[in-house]
Amino acid sequence: MHYVYILQSLSNPNQYYTGLTSDLKNRLSQHNNGYVPHTSKYTPWKLLAYFAFDTRDKAAKFEIYLKSGAGREFAKRHFR
Repeated sequence: MHYVYILQSLSNPNQYYTGLTSDLKNRLSQHNNGYVPHTSKYTPWKLLAYFAFDTRDKAAKFEIYLKSGAGREFAKRHFR
């Protein structure tokens, strides 16, 4: 399975991050341990939502959507 996920920073609650992985538990650990340069300054993170897809292609398309203007509004309305 491939997962698209939305994180919220606990140290700065106005910061969100959307990503894609095939190992959600390990990826969250990487974010919280500072191994991801883009998110390291806002640790720790909590998982707000995740979506499972059977193919990486479907997951990648949904991640792109969530990072678009319409997708950010969708996520804000439903998950924040």
